[in-house]
Amino acid sequence: MRRLLSGVIFLLALCATGVTVAESPRDPYQYFFNETFGDFSEELEQAREQGKRGVVIFFEMDDCPFCHYMKGNVLNQPSVQEYYRQNFLLFSVDVEGDIEIVDFTGEHMSQKDFAFKKNRVRATPVIAFFDLAGNRVHRHTGKTSGVEEFMLIGRYVAEGHYEMLPFARFKREYKN
Repeated sequence: MRRLLSGVIFLLALCATGVTVAESPRDPYQYFFNETFGDFSEELEQAREQGKRGVVIFFEMDDCPFCHYMKGNVLNQPSVQEYYRQNFLLFSVDVEGDIEIVDFTGEHMSQKDFAFKKNRVRATPVIAFFDLAGNRVHRHTGKTSGVEEFMLIGRYVAEGHYEMLPFARFKREYKN
């Protein structure tokens, strides 16, 4: 009983100071990434039909600690999932994968060739943003510092700021 009372007092103190309790995380493979049959030219058409801003591809590798950080701390947050799903179609690509995919131009290749040869992925994760014509408009290599930076990257692309200024400048000017 004493432990329960201490917990309630702690939560009330957090609320009184304006600190918010973190959202309950949700599985990124269920709530962040969209399902795909691996035909990105078809997915691009779906993005256009659904009024999305573009397509995001998360290039990852099983043994990548930074990929696990992103999935366990950023991509699993409901606010991130909702914002990104509203603005983009989102897919994961295994940079070591042998599964055949179709790129934005209709060319067939393995996931690893799509990652290394077409997108020059040399480290993971790489978060690549493509416009509705299939052109890469922004690329972020490595993990973000957290939810705030990842949301800022989403705004940078969704609002078209990438057409006017580099992300570093956008980050300085538009943070908050």
